[in-house]
Amino acid sequence: MLKKLFKKSKEQIIYAPLNGDILPLEEVPDPVFSQKMMGEGIAIMPSDGKLVSPINGKVVQIPDTKHAIGLVADDGTEILIHVGLETVALKGKGFDVKVQADDTVKLGDLLMDIDLAYIKEHASSTVTPIIITNNTDGSKQLSYTDETKSIAQETTLITITS
Repeated sequence: MLKKLFKKSKEQIIYAPLNGDILPLEEVPDPVFSQKMMGEGIAIMPSDGKLVSPINGKVVQIPDTKHAIGLVADDGTEILIHVGLETVALKGKGFDVKVQADDTVKLGDLLMDIDLAYIKEHASSTVTPIIITNNTDGSKQLSYTDETKSIAQETTLITITS
């Protein structure tokens, strides 16, 4: 019991992986994200197509459709970056992934080039949810930015305390 009382809390910062407009997850026009079925998070409406790592960690998953990247931060926080909505149907077109599963990444490393014009034309939205997928038990405290604009690798989106 005393260990819990004196245990130092740890903090993990999730920085913006894209430049753009920051939106609460509740405003994403897809119930899987807006109703937080996959987890808590935040979203960005990107203004350019450079997706960078929001953390120091490791790439754990890239689906064949290249529309998303799963990362795990050095502290164990699991992050899903889902580029656009209804982008699975694009079958990888519009996405130029620069990393692969098991790659170690540092904050700001280029993960993917996104052809935003192609995504806008062929998918329902370019809005990009950033989801914390391993906090379903609520053991981590998430604090979200009040900022409305994001600068990739500079703007703090989410501060996680465990």
